[in-house]
Amino acid sequence: MTQNSGATGSTPRITRTGIAVFVAGVASMGLEILAGRLLAPSFGSGIYVWGSIIGVFLAALSLGYWIGGIRAAVGASRSAMAALLLGAAMGVAVLIVLGEPFLDAMAGLPVPQRYAPVIPITVLFGPPTVLIGFISPYAAELDRAESTGTASGRVYALGTVGSIVGAFGTTFVLVPSVDVITSELVFGLMLVGAAVAVIPRSDRKNWAGAVLVLALLAGAFTAASVGFSGSESTVYETQTAYQDLRVADENGIRTLYLDGSPHGALDKDRPDRYVFEYSRNFHLPLLLRDDPDIDRVLFIGGGAFSGPTRFADEYNATVDAVEIDPEVVRVSKEYFGVEERDRLRIHTKDGRVYLDQTNRTYDLIVVDAYRSDQAPHHLTTVEFMRLARSHLTDDGVVMANVISARSGVGSAFYRAEYRTMSQVFPTVYSFPTRETNSLQNIAVIATKNTTRVTRSELERRERVRDIGIGLADPVSHYRSNVSVGDAPILRDDYAPVDRLLQSQAGKRYVVERSNDTAAP
Repeated sequence: MTQNSGATGSTPRITRTGIAVFVAGVASMGLEILAGRLLAPSFGSGIYVWGSIIGVFLAALSLGYWIGGIRAAVGASRSAMAALLLGAAMGVAVLIVLGEPFLDAMAGLPVPQRYAPVIPITVLFGPPTVLIGFISPYAAELDRAESTGTASGRVYALGTVGSIVGAFGTTFVLVPSVDVITSELVFGLMLVGAAVAVIPRSDRKNWAGAVLVLALLAGAFTAASVGFSGSESTVYETQTAYQDLRVADENGIRTLYLDGSPHGALDKDRPDRYVFEYSRNFHLPLLLRDDPDIDRVLFIGGGAFSGPTRFADEYNATVDAVEIDPEVVRVSKEYFGVEERDRLRIHTKDGRVYLDQTNRTYDLIVVDAYRSDQAPHHLTTVEFMRLARSHLTDDGVVMANVISARSGVGSAFYRAEYRTMSQVFPTVYSFPTRETNSLQNIAVIATKNTTRVTRSELERRERVRDIGIGLADPVSHYRSNVSVGDAPILRDDYAPVDRLLQSQAGKRYVVERSNDTAAP
């Protein structure tokens, strides 16, 4: 953007180089946000991933600004700017066709987990981002040659406005509406469009280059789309505002994957059966309560809603299920047969926000929102547990489904969560899924009752109470004394969840499937 005649107060006008700067800003920020979506299935979306993304993009842009400034001083031209934009678009074409295969290959590298994302981000996004960084100094040099005034200030302001548009447009329009591949194509086409805007009419080389890059983008998109639709087990896949979501069928089992990890499953022949063994743990609180009958239950975290559905169907209880991602709710209804009714109400919002706004009390609150590589820190803290306790009946119970090892390396988050819950509740129990020290689902259960229920009493209750599901195996894993060691107490102002979860890096997490085909 320049000012006519350089006069103060004159009307600004849009130049061709201004369009290029604006588009470069849109593309750089848009690709940065897409990087997080692309990496999530292989590397997660925790603080180390996002810190790596931000750091690499800033480094690449800085390098582009620096080298671009040097080269612009001696060779800035619209033809050179067009070539840079086309080069960045070619980088996007490579990203479209090779991004996912490259990330899959990189996921197994023997690199410390917290640093692992830096390599693929640098390789995939570094080259086009460096080229995008060239655009602003080239535009500043060209505007300075064509007009008076503070050219550099105008150029960088315009680039920043483009980044703002790219941030909001990608977050609120592209990601919720289309998949990552299509979003990448949009930015590739925008870069080609910006190149076309600045190519001089007589520059046949760049005009031919624009046609070639358009063909490359179309070919890359077609190849990636064929690969995307070629999985016979995939029923549905999309990028939501929060995560990568996929529904897949295999051997009669329909599974919901979020960022590559299973978060719910349905046996299509026996929809009332739990597919995942850890789901039985949801019923353990009925043995820890003095009264096994429950009237109101809250699930924070939906997945495929197998737990909430079963509690509503079998216990004559009123169940509230809170799920932050509206696409997960929609998919659970369309592909997993979940139906809202008087006894099952689904709320699409953050679980802590829901608890903060409701005046309802519950006999059981199940927190099923943690993953093996990340957990919403605000759902792990002392303050959250106090909020949950305030919404419990006198005999109420809170259960957190933690994914961790039982002890030693890989148990940091589990021990911290156990210690945190112990600050709020007088009695805390844990029930690992397996006796091994592998990464597994562990039910951490807290009660307001000051009298601890012994293992022998739990075994007796399991035999005499009609819970409707076999719990002998989960009860056999009962642990009443967990050594928390130096585990931190998680608080709103200090909850190093990402660091704690890093202790689990390198441990393979496999959701154990139920082998009980005779009983639900």
